[in-house]
Amino acid sequence: MNIPVLVLATVNAPYRKRLNAQELVHCLLDHSSAKAACGPMSSFFGDVHPDLQVAFAEMHGISHDQLVVAAKAFAEFSGQTYPLAA
Repeated sequence: MNIPVLVLATVNAPYRKRLNAQELVHCLLDHSSAKAACGPMSSFFGDVHPDLQVAFAEMHGISHDQLVVAAKAFAEFSGQTYPLAA
């Protein structure tokens, strides 16, 4: 299973602006960048299975705690609920 390809295909499918893996990683670590890419980030947290979110993050050096912080910050910004932000 190619986790980055699966994640990016889901994240980018409905949007004109596409994120590559490094841009997605940057958005996960930088909350203002996540807000600027709100569509793809919403897809990441809402449409990508949490196990794949964790696997993608781990592959790119993002700890589980950092990922949860990103999910909570984006949930607060977007008004949505996400499994990792619960």
